[in-house]
Amino acid sequence: MAKIPSAIELHKASKTLTLKYAEDSYTLSAEFLRVHSPSAEVQGHGNPILQTGKINVGLSRIEPAGNYALKLCFDDGHDSGLYSWDYLYQLATRQEQLWADYLAELRAAGKSRDPNESIVRLMQ
Repeated sequence: MAKIPSAIELHKASKTLTLKYAEDSYTLSAEFLRVHSPSAEVQGHGNPILQTGKINVGLSRIEPAGNYALKLCFDDGHDSGLYSWDYLYQLATRQEQLWADYLAELRAAGKSRDPNESIVRLMQ
């Protein structure tokens, strides 16, 4: 049985989405949601593509997708991911670990959250 939020609040100014469940409430940043999009563009058909430079991304709107998901539309033009209720709940409850893993992947790849920053590693 899917965990369906009792309330969903889009906060454009703070670039966050709040999911409220009977027992808990979770606030997810647009950047977090964008880099974990379930779309093929991000998931790469089983070989995920590291998303970089998304620190400033915001959510422009959210739309229901039937009775099973939300379509999140980001201000960078990305809008092809359907976030199922189960996937949103997993993102919410595993947010801390997923974010730490994402930051580690960025570091390992020598990439940045900031689109205006380029990381150069010098050989020693």
